Amino acid sequence: MGLRAVIVGIPGVGKTTVLEKVVGSYRGARLANFGTIMLEVGRAEKLVEFRDELRKLPLDKQRRLQKAAAGKISLMRDKLVVVDTHLFIRTHDGFWPGLPFEVLRALKPTHLILLEASPNEIAKRRASDTTRYRDPATEDSLKEELALARSFITACSTVTGAPITIVRNGEGMQAEVAQGISRMLEKASA
Repeated sequence: MGLRAVIVGIPGVGKTTVLEKVVGSYRGARLANFGTIMLEVGRAEKLVEFRDELRKLPLDKQRRLQKAAAGKISLMRDKLVVVDTHLFIRTHDGFWPGLPFEVLRALKPTHLILLEASPNEIAKRRASDTTRYRDPATEDSLKEELALARSFITACSTVTGAPITIVRNGEGMQAEVAQGISRMLEKASA
């Protein structure tokens, strides 16, 4: 099995843009969008029609879809599998882990990478993303989410033994950030 980089960040941090550039610049890489795979399974089971409905499902159904998505990703045998996901999901019951133990065990990450940006940058990105339905956020709630992300990724590293890299994804830095991540992963595969 090759490298398996789980790259995370709170919604609006610019993760998807960076990951597309990483995968595009790394020969033998595959992007596995965890939420998209969960959505495919959820649609097949007629549980949801749209991605933003996933976080509103009862937690037992969310957990089942998480396990199914992790199982599908664990079967990918590319040189590099980049897993695009979230550390947690805000639900009506509170923050639900996006990478609980059984998901981490299936994914077997070799690298954990957390993308961050300032609360102001995140708020602007969320407001301009018309493809998703985002809950309103304040600067304080975004600061809370950023702090939670660091806590969650630390727990993931403790459970898996995979190293953590924290990368600042400021405005206009997507290409530079993607190049840095690609170089790090290329060194790891050498």
